Amino acid sequence: MPETSRETETEGGMSDRQHRDGGKQSSHNIVSLVAQFADDNLTLVRNISTGLAIAGVVVIARSIKLLTKFQAASEIPARFIERNVSLRGKVHSVTERGVEVEHVPIHVPVLSPLLSKHKGVRTSTMVVHLAGVELTPEGRVWLQKNLAPAQTVWLKLISREDDTLHCLVSQSTQGSVWSYCMNEEVLRLGLARTAPVVGVLPDSRLYWRLQKRLHRAEVKAERKGRGLWKEDSLWDRASKAVWESVLFRLMMRIFKRT
Repeated sequence: MPETSRETETEGGMSDRQHRDGGKQSSHNIVSLVAQFADDNLTLVRNISTGLAIAGVVVIARSIKLLTKFQAASEIPARFIERNVSLRGKVHSVTERGVEVEHVPIHVPVLSPLLSKHKGVRTSTMVVHLAGVELTPEGRVWLQKNLAPAQTVWLKLISREDDTLHCLVSQSTQGSVWSYCMNEEVLRLGLARTAPVVGVLPDSRLYWRLQKRLHRAEVKAERKGRGLWKEDSLWDRASKAVWESVLFRLMMRIFKRT
């Protein structure tokens, strides 16, 4: 009886091992078949992988509007403005309304045509104001000279008011990788005054950070006497004082009577 019991246990152990070996061999066969199929259809597998990757990128790009061309300020998502996203633009003109800019999205050779919503539509521009800046007439003339048509600028979104964007406008100097902010530049040259930042809460960190930055540029112009801060010369001040003096006016009246 003991021998029979041991034989039974031995047969059971062998059966378990055979079952496990059979399972492993079956799994190995499936893996081998998949690998063999991939080797035989390598081009197909690569095309499927590429297609899935492109589809994933398209979905992500659509969701974040990375490659979308905005034709109007109203088309820009609110989250772009809340996060102060920078957009690239091409200058069309500088008018009394502001800087008219055409949005130039990031261009990817394959994806951009797929995501374009405005095929065959006439290009439109967006009106951009220099945030926190009140331009003088001389400042507008200066912008017209320094923001030539077709010139590329970067627009850091600050706020939106109806169909107008309030931005920090930057451009790169020719032959340099560095850019400078036009908002600060017109203040530094004395061609504008600081103004409240439209659409930003006065007690927010963004408001005070912008005001501090712009006020620093305005103070430099005031200290150096540039633009609207330029002081009259001694001769100009003396001539003005004489012309405005009561004695001079009295003498002019006497000469007229005689």
